[in-house]
Amino acid sequence: MTQNVLAPSGSPQLIRWTKRTVLWLFLIAIALLSLFPIILVLLGSFKTNQELTGGATIWPKNWQFSNYAQAWKTANFSGFTMNSLFVSISTTVGTLLVASMSAYAVDRVNFKGKKGYTLLMASTLFISIGAVVLRPQFDLMVKLGLNTTLWGVIIILISAHAATYFILIGFFKSIPRELDEAAMIDGCNFFTTYWRIILPLLRPGLAVAGLGVFQSSWNEYILPFVFTMSNPDLQTLPVGLANLRYGIGAAAEVQLMMAGACLSILPLLIVYIFANKSFMQVTLGAVKG
Repeated sequence: MTQNVLAPSGSPQLIRWTKRTVLWLFLIAIALLSLFPIILVLLGSFKTNQELTGGATIWPKNWQFSNYAQAWKTANFSGFTMNSLFVSISTTVGTLLVASMSAYAVDRVNFKGKKGYTLLMASTLFISIGAVVLRPQFDLMVKLGLNTTLWGVIIILISAHAATYFILIGFFKSIPRELDEAAMIDGCNFFTTYWRIILPLLRPGLAVAGLGVFQSSWNEYILPFVFTMSNPDLQTLPVGLANLRYGIGAAAEVQLMMAGACLSILPLLIVYIFANKSFMQVTLGAVKG
């Protein structure tokens, strides 16, 4: 009789424990599958080319730390890193300014064509024409005299700000309109209200959107490759990594490419560490809401 009474009360606990265990096993499996290629690249960057192409072992027999020094020297990492930082930082700042101003205007002002503008921005998220527009973009930069500089790449990357626009407009909707009205009463115009009142409150959203913009511009390959073909000194890091594909005598130098790939990830990790606080603020705000 006692067993029949206790069984129903113990059964839900067992079910909850089972579900939680299955969930944790699933999450651990997903994490391992996601990290496994990164671990392979990291370990491969310390191997010799012969050991890496042979594929006999996962763990390096002799750790080749010189691969990183050789990759840095061969691919001119110092110059290419500065070029990538210039493109990524300029693109991030420009995109955040353009997207935040357009999102603020759309959220706060009623004007003709507002729905059409939003529909046009949304269509760019679902319609990808890729390299089809590469030639017109290049011809446009030729007419502007920017085809041999990185500014042409930056302008084109800033123009693709639809995703950032929709991220920021969601944050704008959470900022009370009463702040705008109070600022207007105090003598602020529309732009001053945006710059001095609204924009500082938008820092968590700017950090979240900025990280995505920085990552995409840092990893951009096609545009920098096309615009720097006539001037190799302006090549960015992804383009420079491609130069590590073959070494002396046209022999494949896969270990150098892996070492270069590991080095190119470091700036993204640093940016994420600084933006992590904003991610936590957004997450906590979503939980409280």
